[in-house]
Amino acid sequence: MKELTPAQRRDLRARAHHLQPVVMIGDAGLTPEVTREIEANLRSHELIKVRVLGDDREARGALVSAVSEATGAHPVQQIGKILVFYRQRPPEEEKKGPKRRGLRKAPRRTKRSFQGS
Repeated sequence: MKELTPAQRRDLRARAHHLQPVVMIGDAGLTPEVTREIEANLRSHELIKVRVLGDDREARGALVSAVSEATGAHPVQQIGKILVFYRQRPPEEEKKGPKRRGLRKAPRRTKRSFQGS
């Protein structure tokens, strides 16, 4: 796992600023269900925020390394009970386009467009 440069970390912190936490880790700690949820969110978003509900600082520090090892994600930032993780998508997944296309709406006809008919 290649470490992030300070410039990359700064850019990721800026991108993560407006995000809301998508996963919460409760008193049970890092369970397989929580790990699976973090994996799913990293696959779809690359950059996620995780909220830790415990009050123990040492436990939060241990959670950062445990999540990084379990998911292969880079820890970007830790502020209080909020953790930010980043894992780049594999190149084959980035090339895939959207799975479905939405139907295009017909252009809206204004009141004046009916006057010429």
